[in-house]
Amino acid sequence: MLDRNNPQPLYVQVHNILVGRLDSGIYKPHDRIPSENLLRQEFGVSRETLRSVLTELVRDGRLYRVQGKGTYVSEPKITAKDFTYVGIRRQLEELGYNVTTILLGVEKQPCPLSIAAHLQIPEGEEVYYIQRLRKVKEESLSIHNTYVPAALCPDFARNDFCNKQMCELLSEQYGLVRGRVRETLESVLAREDETELLGIKKGQPLLKLSDEIATADGQLFEYSTVVFRGDKLKIQLNYGF
Repeated sequence: MLDRNNPQPLYVQVHNILVGRLDSGIYKPHDRIPSENLLRQEFGVSRETLRSVLTELVRDGRLYRVQGKGTYVSEPKITAKDFTYVGIRRQLEELGYNVTTILLGVEKQPCPLSIAAHLQIPEGEEVYYIQRLRKVKEESLSIHNTYVPAALCPDFARNDFCNKQMCELLSEQYGLVRGRVRETLESVLAREDETELLGIKKGQPLLKLSDEIATADGQLFEYSTVVFRGDKLKIQLNYGF
């Protein structure tokens, strides 16, 4: 029940109660939550206050609406940790998810200027470009783009990019062991080609993770970008634990 003597606004109290029900499993994924009228009666708040709370929870991905039917509980986001030393695939498998990797393409090509800057090699030097699509429970989750200098990895295209993690291939086959990583995480809007692969709308927010990876002595050997569906994944970063 709401505490009307509490200095917290009623909006915040209603929000916290509903989040508590979602987090504790009182409202389970794909359950229909009580109607607006029932929730208004329970909390004793205005229609505007309740709708604002529900709209925020929909925007945060905790709820979703079905026109003409009501408001339902969303599937919880996958929580992944920093990918620097444990790849996303291994984390998902350890969490019990069925993970599928689809190879979209492998190509040896002249390195574009924008990529050469990250790998610290001359523009036009040959690199391998590998693009993969990762699915969880048959639903697209992420697109992986990787660039590796061809001079460091002869015949790199012959490898199994669907069943082996990139870091394993580079370390086991070519002795390129990651010792230093510069990682950038940012929010971007989905491009048209990404929307088709991920099954989302153009302009939907994505999480973009970029990695410059080098050996312990500073030899850069991989530049990769991964775009994740922000409505399906959240990244947990721990410091000092």
